[in-house]
Amino acid sequence: MTRFTDLDLIEPIQRALKEQGYTEPTQIQALSIPALLDGRDVMGCAQTGTGKTAAFLLPVLQYLFEERPPRGKRPIRALVLTPTRELAAQIGACATAYGRHLNLKHAVIFGGTGEGKQISALRSGLDLLVATPGRLLDLMGRGFVDLKHVEFFVLDEADRMLDMGFIHDVRRVVERLPEDRQNLLFSATLESKVRQLASSFLYKPLSVDVTPAVTSVEAIEQTVMMVEKSDKRTLLVQLLRKEEIGSAIVFTRTKHGANRLAKQLTNSGIEAGAIHGNKSQGARTRTLNSFRQGELRVLVATDLASRGIDVEDVTHVFNYELPNEPASYVHRIGRTGRAGRSGRAISFCDAEERGYLRDIEREIGQRVPVDSEHEFHSTAAPAAPPVRGRGQGGGGRGRSSQGGGRRGGGGGGRGRGGEGNRDRRRAGGGGGRGGGGGSRNEKPAARGQGGGGGQGGRSQGGGRSKSKTSGATPSFGGSRRSGR
Repeated sequence: MTRFTDLDLIEPIQRALKEQGYTEPTQIQALSIPALLDGRDVMGCAQTGTGKTAAFLLPVLQYLFEERPPRGKRPIRALVLTPTRELAAQIGACATAYGRHLNLKHAVIFGGTGEGKQISALRSGLDLLVATPGRLLDLMGRGFVDLKHVEFFVLDEADRMLDMGFIHDVRRVVERLPEDRQNLLFSATLESKVRQLASSFLYKPLSVDVTPAVTSVEAIEQTVMMVEKSDKRTLLVQLLRKEEIGSAIVFTRTKHGANRLAKQLTNSGIEAGAIHGNKSQGARTRTLNSFRQGELRVLVATDLASRGIDVEDVTHVFNYELPNEPASYVHRIGRTGRAGRSGRAISFCDAEERGYLRDIEREIGQRVPVDSEHEFHSTAAPAAPPVRGRGQGGGGRGRSSQGGGRRGGGGGGRGRGGEGNRDRRRAGGGGGRGGGGGSRNEKPAARGQGGGGGQGGRSQGGGRSKSKTSGATPSFGGSRRSGR
């Protein structure tokens, strides 16, 4: 199956795809779309930039078009839940493009912006709702959102959703969905915690795991520069003044740090803007548009944006501060080298960040070459010791063996959650006797059921039965949708 015309998509969608210049489906699209059109639940694993949005939106739009609701106010029949405002906005834009000939209504709701227009759209009736968890639960609690007619539920970027502390919010949403529905979960990784979440609401899903021939890590030229913390800004300015650097994204760990660095770069004659969770949605959209249009050469961002920036011609990514979560490194550098282009990722590492670098190298399974040919090279921050591979030692993510459960990677330490906003609670730490992260406003998880550590063996036999309160049904059959 090499062309969209080979897929069983209706003519209005085929016409929209042609107008978008789409002719050949990506691997995740070719594998997922037929199963979703057939009514199957799907659990998909694919990196950002592989075409996941079209993989779930095209079947959703086709189902909504073919299965017309009764006359009157349109009920919400499909829900897409995604972790960030940027991702929600991108999905909404894709729904507009793919559904331009279908006469369907959709809306995007998220926090950080006024709710008036969002409430008006909900009151007028919708076929498809794209939402972030915080604003969705807020409007649900106030009676503006009714999910009892949802027939198609999509959980996008599930691993990022969990990393951001949304696990309890996701469960609260799922509990409000009708039992008879079709489900799809997409995630960049399928760690044990993601699989546990998937097993709570997916019904005998088709597992689609797309591993690109060349991973983003392998396709991007990576280097690390050992530098004192006090010299990082001067070194960054020197590098950004080089002509070969077209457009660049610079990642920091904190919102305050992003604002400060963007201002310092602008004062140095390098036009830069910052994007993070404390910015209003309008300000974030304006900054992103300025970056896309070339008005800003540098975008300074926090990890919140690592999966929410879709700009194809980013030539460089700078890790001004190394992330404390190894998986975030992969998502950061994945902002360059997109759509077959080359890309380069340059990381700064000071003496206090050696442990982060070691964890990153274990995560990606390779050493990041050290560039010492710069005037600020620091011997106080030497390269990390040789890589021993994933799952061996603290901080690495365990890899399951055939004989037993998955050994948890080092999960302790500081709480995740860095950026708080109205769209999510601050996530707690991953450590503590297998205890979970939750927020201070939530009851702690039972021992052995929480975040980072613990053992979560992969089931080999039939699916376990699901709780009725979760809105799911036993995992032992095919599609719940008869006649589709």
